[in-house]
Amino acid sequence: MKEPVCPLDFRYGRDEMKSIFGERQRLDYLLRLEAALAKAHARVGNIPEESAEEIERKASTRFVSPERVKEIEKQTRHDIISVVRALAEVCEGDAKKYIHLGATSYDIVDTANALQFRDALDIIEKDLEELMLTLVKLAEKYKSTIMPGRTHGQHTIPITFGLKMAVYAMEISRHLERIKESRKRIIVGKMSGAVGTGAAFGEHAREIQEEVKKELGIDMEIASTQIVGRDRYVELATLMANIATSLEKFATEIRNLQRSEIGEVAEAFDVKKQVGSSTMPHKMNPITCEQICGLARVVRALSQVAFDNAIQWHERDLCNSSGERIWIPHCFILLDWILYQMNKVFSNLRVFPEKMRENLERSRGIPMAESVMMLLVKKGMAREDAHEIVRRCAMKAHTQNITLKDSLMEEDEVRNLVTDEELEEALKPENYLGRAEEIVDEVVNLLSRRYK
Repeated sequence: MKEPVCPLDFRYGRDEMKSIFGERQRLDYLLRLEAALAKAHARVGNIPEESAEEIERKASTRFVSPERVKEIEKQTRHDIISVVRALAEVCEGDAKKYIHLGATSYDIVDTANALQFRDALDIIEKDLEELMLTLVKLAEKYKSTIMPGRTHGQHTIPITFGLKMAVYAMEISRHLERIKESRKRIIVGKMSGAVGTGAAFGEHAREIQEEVKKELGIDMEIASTQIVGRDRYVELATLMANIATSLEKFATEIRNLQRSEIGEVAEAFDVKKQVGSSTMPHKMNPITCEQICGLARVVRALSQVAFDNAIQWHERDLCNSSGERIWIPHCFILLDWILYQMNKVFSNLRVFPEKMRENLERSRGIPMAESVMMLLVKKGMAREDAHEIVRRCAMKAHTQNITLKDSLMEEDEVRNLVTDEELEEALKPENYLGRAEEIVDEVVNLLSRRYK
């Protein structure tokens, strides 16, 4: 028995998604197309109905094995003709004469791809919904949990952890919208022959394509070459790369917030059994988020192949075929896997509100500079003047390692305008959250209602 080489065989991926792109299932999709084509021919009167029924009866891996197809392909060096001959071997009577009638290989291949895309996108949609609802729960639970906001890696005015999760939930909801909206362009097949003219189908060419469309429940190209337009595949690859990028962004945030010097959240860790390092016994590393980041980069990198494949010679060359055998299943399997892993991270996330508060206090009130500036403006100071005074005081607080309040109270212009109590109130993070909690409520209500 051959040892597996690809990590998809032994490390990454879930069975449900893998089964869609497995060798036997792929053959079933191809056979289903041959059966649909035969039924279409029978409906327009091109072949006897009993022949179409026999083809449909035998067009299954219960009768046509992947092993037999591969045996034939060793001789023919052509994948689809090997499927056709293997199917013909098991069909009785005249039915074998009508298999693949009028079709080119990529009528079968690309339409089978469309069926796979439909089934695989169903799983991705389900994954996204589950992740989004997990984020919604976190948003609701932590909507009032104050933490430092950060830009450029530096503390800014405060936010809530719930707001951070609400932002992520809305991003996932947009990916769901993109999938739903793009399905009509991605899940498309063809049944129009060698260069898209349908010549071999004869006078019923259009009807045959329409019959196959109805049989399979997917759209068909109105105008094609030998293959479905690869701009559709580019859209699919871009969509998956976009989703993977969001997941890497979320995972990177968890990794950063788990840093020892920040420590505001952390991945779940089984302290009884889990090992963080082969040499440092104390380590509790964000390994799942790191895996997500690494595999998201693979999904994005593989998406480039779809762009290159869209550049074809004339009505078609064969350069797309080998690359699509790799990037399509790998992208789907990896994306499903990292969505599953990301949901697991957020479902079991350890959140440390006390550390968030500690980190806020460590900044000695300096991140509340904007709040103080707005207070001074409210008291009648020009905005630019207020900005300069508070900026100068903040720089002094930084360099002299004092609180922002102490620095501000050394300024006559500030003391003459605001009371000590007013300044204290302006420096409290909980008083400067704006609409954070209201935004979380809005997101929770919107998404909970939309995805019950």
